[in-house]
Amino acid sequence: MKPAPAPAEARQLYLPNFCSASSVLAIVTICEITALLLALARNAGAIDFWSDLGLTSMFLLWIALCGAGALCALRNHLATRTVAVGSAIVLGTTVLLVSIISWAAWRFLNANGWLSEDPMFASSAGTFMLRNAGITFVVTALALRYFYVMHEWRHNVELQARARVHALQARIRPHFLFNSMNTIAALTRSNPARAEEAVHDLADLFRANLNEKRNQIALSEEIEVARTYQRMEQLRLGDRLRVDWKVDSLPSGALVPGLTLQPLLENAIYHGIEPRPDGGAVTVTGEFNKGMITIVVRNPLPAANLTMRDGNRLALANIKERMELMYGESSTVKAGRFDEEYIVTLRFPFSETAK
Repeated sequence: MKPAPAPAEARQLYLPNFCSASSVLAIVTICEITALLLALARNAGAIDFWSDLGLTSMFLLWIALCGAGALCALRNHLATRTVAVGSAIVLGTTVLLVSIISWAAWRFLNANGWLSEDPMFASSAGTFMLRNAGITFVVTALALRYFYVMHEWRHNVELQARARVHALQARIRPHFLFNSMNTIAALTRSNPARAEEAVHDLADLFRANLNEKRNQIALSEEIEVARTYQRMEQLRLGDRLRVDWKVDSLPSGALVPGLTLQPLLENAIYHGIEPRPDGGAVTVTGEFNKGMITIVVRNPLPAANLTMRDGNRLALANIKERMELMYGESSTVKAGRFDEEYIVTLRFPFSETAK
């Protein structure tokens, strides 16, 4: 039997990870809020509020935690199933669990003579089980639909982000390529050794830009790519271009999306240094503090009325989107004019490469 492709299997597992502590905490919180609302809504006179809240909380927590435990145990099995089959398994499992727990709860309360005190429980075990099973089926089906829609939305966002990455990888400015080739041609007569180094740098830069497997790379590699781009532009701009690197404190093994720093340096040179007759300095500053990495790229503005070009907005939007996909809300990308400088700030959590 031919197995399904691995990427498809990963996509079909649209449920949250019920094995994680954050999911368990969310389940307990939702159960307690629901129990509180039910106790307040019933306001029964036959039983005091706190007893009603306690019984309801215990019942809901047993259902929710047993259901989360079952889905955690079934997670690997569900990952190998289609969406329809996996959803059916989840529905059947939750309904069966709720029926069993409802029957056990009804028998326990009946044995202790508490059924008449709480209006939540029906007069017979069968009625109580069927009612809870029906509610569970509807609620679970709605929850599965929500999880699936959110998963598909995120999947589409990731596909769009990959498409933009490919567009960014393929977008090497023609003027940069032509200027680099002209510079190399001139160096072949005046400095053949430097011309050979420039050819290697240009090849390395193209390799980094066009490599589709560089979704996540070490920060040291990304910095090296940016330095390679600087060396190529240095040949053309000479003393007009100065780049001050202050990144020694950054962890070299930290993971970052590929093509994060190099496009920022490219924009800084293209928009801030090249238009100035006397050139200027780009400053790249890195800081690592309390598990968070901060990288700041600064460049001077050639004029007070500088207009941001489309290429700049495209690169910043692309970097921001890929940062959010990799780090979620823990990352931030900020950019804007401050006095006579244009400053871009990246901030994201430290995530080390696998050894």
